[in-house]
Amino acid sequence: MAGKVLETIGKFGLGLAIAGGIVNSALYNVDAGHRAVIFDRFRGVQDLVSGEGTHFLIPWVQRPIIFDCRSQPRNVPVVTGSKDLQNVNITLRILFRPVTDQLPRIYTTIGEDYDERVLPSITTEILKSVVARFDAGELITQRELVSRQVSEDLTERAATFGLILDDVSLTHLTFGKEFTEAVELKQVAQQEAERARFIVEKAEQQKKAAVIAAEGDSKAAELIADSLSQVGDGLIELRKLEAAEDIAFQLARSRNVTYLPSGQSTLLQLPPH
Repeated sequence: MAGKVLETIGKFGLGLAIAGGIVNSALYNVDAGHRAVIFDRFRGVQDLVSGEGTHFLIPWVQRPIIFDCRSQPRNVPVVTGSKDLQNVNITLRILFRPVTDQLPRIYTTIGEDYDERVLPSITTEILKSVVARFDAGELITQRELVSRQVSEDLTERAATFGLILDDVSLTHLTFGKEFTEAVELKQVAQQEAERARFIVEKAEQQKKAAVIAAEGDSKAAELIADSLSQVGDGLIELRKLEAAEDIAFQLARSRNVTYLPSGQSTLLQLPPH
């Protein structure tokens, strides 16, 4: 009797295990920010896109393909040429995600690795096309315009593959060694030219100052000559008196100077030998 009970329990447990396995294989989960496309062995990829949550499928007949529909970053480096034939190294940073309604078509025509197949090729194509419209100097001075043009063209191109670009930006822009050296030499030449211009302007100012000083001396001499012609030697005598007065004032303040009345002398008491 006990053996029959155990056998019954074992069969019941086996049945539950089989039923649980079947139920478990008939369920699949879609995480937040993801979508699922169902592949049917008999009917192919279904047009229905499953959202987040738990869903049913037919075991061994249907299989879910999960896609991450959140924005994902990708850096694409490209080496191309400018309008004036300068080598340009550009790195483009892209935030992309698939259009959820077009996931069946993306999986059918491109595959799960759609970003690896599509983004590098269309990014290289658009960058080469846009950069070729600008010369090297414009790429530096009009970087915002270049970035905007790349973003517009690339967004339009990616839409044909069912991709949405949330952000497109130029993160790296450099030129070849020859162009970089030429820019540095140009900057040095400009600095030398500015220095030479400053020296020339300084010399011009010094020349003007010398001319003004000479004109002042000439005018002073002319005024003195006019004064002498008008008052004779009186002006010279006045200047002599003024100079003598100044000398006397300076000597009076000195302790090493002694005044003796006219016609008198002093005896110096010298120590005996």
